[in-house]
Amino acid sequence: MLVVRPIFKDDNEALYLCAEESGHGFTSLPVNEELLQNRIEHSVNSFSKPDVTQPGDEGYLMVGVDCDTGEVAGTTAIEASVGWDVPFYSYHISKVVHSSPKLGVNNVVKLLTFGNNYTGCSEICSLFLRPKFRGGLNGRLMSKSRLLMLAEHPHRFSKTIFAEMRGVSDDKGNSPFWDWLQEHFFSIDFTMADYLTGIGKKGFIADLMPKLPIYINLLSKEAQAVIGQVHDNTRPALKLLENEGFTCRDYVDIFDAGPTVECDLRNIDTVRHSFRAKVSIAEHGSSTNYLICNTSFEHFRAVAQQAAFDAASQTVIISPKVAKALQVEVGDWVRMAAV
Repeated sequence: MLVVRPIFKDDNEALYLCAEESGHGFTSLPVNEELLQNRIEHSVNSFSKPDVTQPGDEGYLMVGVDCDTGEVAGTTAIEASVGWDVPFYSYHISKVVHSSPKLGVNNVVKLLTFGNNYTGCSEICSLFLRPKFRGGLNGRLMSKSRLLMLAEHPHRFSKTIFAEMRGVSDDKGNSPFWDWLQEHFFSIDFTMADYLTGIGKKGFIADLMPKLPIYINLLSKEAQAVIGQVHDNTRPALKLLENEGFTCRDYVDIFDAGPTVECDLRNIDTVRHSFRAKVSIAEHGSSTNYLICNTSFEHFRAVAQQAAFDAASQTVIISPKVAKALQVEVGDWVRMAAV
């Protein structure tokens, strides 16, 4: 059984392993010990902040842990409000019409416009599940546990929730979209640009990125083909978010052109349909799976396990093992949602 919990300071080796296994294009997990340790410390401090009433610079990094072995299976995170301390860049796809009534010509041309439109929004990010743990409900737990957190503690997050999806790149880290940018505006390869962004050195972006809109039809055919497309490994994560109500509003990543999807917090399916229940602890015969989290923030815990829910009494029976994983006792409240 996996349980999602806040990252601890002594999880640094496990986090570094996740960073190594995540591969190219996973900007939020750079393979850099110092920066990963800094991110752990920032998360620990964020979870321990008392009386947070609105989103600030908090970053909540969590890990999925095997209850039997203690092994870290993956990571997942929420950034409360992006773009204040470190700029958050994206491209927006828009249209212009070149028209000549006299010639009877009407051409619709798409543009990429550089901007900071997601500044102040909350980002769900850093979703990575190590290959050996991919199966069953683990992927859904790692992704949707964040949505239970949003539902239980909405005041800590913005009205708009978004996620950047990894774009197309090959096994060596080559991105067709970046290849075109590199040829015309940069002199570093995709993996280096991705790494520099991951460690917070984004100054080169503002210095070298073209400030005027880019006509998409002037890009190489290879670059045009991957705009708004996701990496093969990212398709399941994108499908899950789309089922939750997330949609792409024509924003894409500035490096690999992967799509950014967003949703109003109140309209996320799991947020809308999750509910609270009072805990009863006993062995039970129910085969119905639920996503379940406790109502603590600093000591947040979430699992995807079988439970027996009674709607009339608003109570749920969970096994002693699940209660231990969630750190709850009889009479405590939990938040639940369908898997």
